[in-house]
Amino acid sequence: MERTSVTQMIFVNLPVADLARSKSFYAALGFVNEPRFTNEQAACMVLSDAIFVMLLTHDFWKTFTSKAIPDAKASAQVMLAVSRDGKEAVDAMVGAAAASGGKADCNPKQDLGFMYGRSFEDPDGHIWEPNWMDMQAALDGAPATDR
Repeated sequence: MERTSVTQMIFVNLPVADLARSKSFYAALGFVNEPRFTNEQAACMVLSDAIFVMLLTHDFWKTFTSKAIPDAKASAQVMLAVSRDGKEAVDAMVGAAAASGGKADCNPKQDLGFMYGRSFEDPDGHIWEPNWMDMQAALDGAPATDR
């Protein structure tokens, strides 16, 4: 696989029931609102120079697709994994999510020594998985796991 040297951006679009609540939740996790792409129907929340989360009201979401909006609290469609700088940063993000209306550890914790991950649900049930990995240990051939 050939990799490009140009940084590619990702825009994750999420349907949300309450835009103000969701903006507040993501701000508590360290996402920053980009007001140029925010209005009463949508909010752009920036995690890094390359990661943007677009929070879309259900009515606005429906202008992009005719597919039904699944109930993310009852079913899982995606799990959004995001790297953190260390185990403490993983724990801090999950703690902030729980303190701000999310649900901590909706999936089992993973601690393989060289890799550590936890999960949380946002207020709408979307699953996020903050994780940390010792890249050098992984490159050196970290032991295979049963997962």
